[in-house]
Amino acid sequence: MSPTISSVSVLGAGVLGSQIAFQTAIKGFPVTVYDINDDALTTARSRFDKLAATYVKSVAGVDADAAKAALDRLTLTTDLAAAAQSDLVVEAVPEILDLKRETYEKLDKLAPAKTIFASNSSTLLPSDLKDFTGRPDRFLNLHFANMIWLHNTAEVMGSPDTDPKVYAEVVAFAKAIGMVPIELHKEKAGYVLNSLLVPFLRAGMELVAGGYADPGDVDETWRVGTGAPAGPCQIWDVVGMRTGYNIMAAGTDEEKQLAAWLKKNYIDQGKLGLESGEGFYKYT
Repeated sequence: MSPTISSVSVLGAGVLGSQIAFQTAIKGFPVTVYDINDDALTTARSRFDKLAATYVKSVAGVDADAAKAALDRLTLTTDLAAAAQSDLVVEAVPEILDLKRETYEKLDKLAPAKTIFASNSSTLLPSDLKDFTGRPDRFLNLHFANMIWLHNTAEVMGSPDTDPKVYAEVVAFAKAIGMVPIELHKEKAGYVLNSLLVPFLRAGMELVAGGYADPGDVDETWRVGTGAPAGPCQIWDVVGMRTGYNIMAAGTDEEKQLAAWLKKNYIDQGKLGLESGEGFYKYT
């Protein structure tokens, strides 16, 4: 366990929020998982069961008993006040500024003064959010990659107001849950990973949306030409179409056009990526 963080809450039980929660639980932490309604929690329970099976199959040292113990450490709730009582609250709600503002303003009134807030935001800087938290010195970003059990980076990025001791505590926590902490020295949109990844993914989608090539050919070109294990369309399916839409819908005019194309051709048709069984590819 982290020296100062012994209990954790995750706000948002979507694709990545559920992964953060389960990875934290598998390392022995009690985790409170918050989402907005019972339907969302029902979906989350299904995600956790699938994650447990994935960890047993894919992660060395995790057997059925360890996976069950991790599930037992998860408490699911629609009560934000209950989720606010942990030492660390990791926010993983959708990439919508007004929604994050509303969440933090409520959270600040409910959480003890000692509680650290961390955002998993992919696109918003700590300085974009810190004034909503009521505790900018105890707030930073903690960004995880998808398929957290394989791609175990945790990018830590504070604002100029973040207390260095809080920053160090969160780095220690990241290590305690099996992550490789990537410490950013100052704020950077996209952190390290997404500064490299997002332009690549957008270029792949532009080739498909523009009718230049099919997803399979785009991906094969990248795999054969570079030796990489996956192409951009395969990665999009893992990241999820809704995440891609939220990122691009807040971008340039060209990105907004691409977001509209993605919504019409994929999201509106229920093709959300791996989570729904179909995106650029179909999954069984």
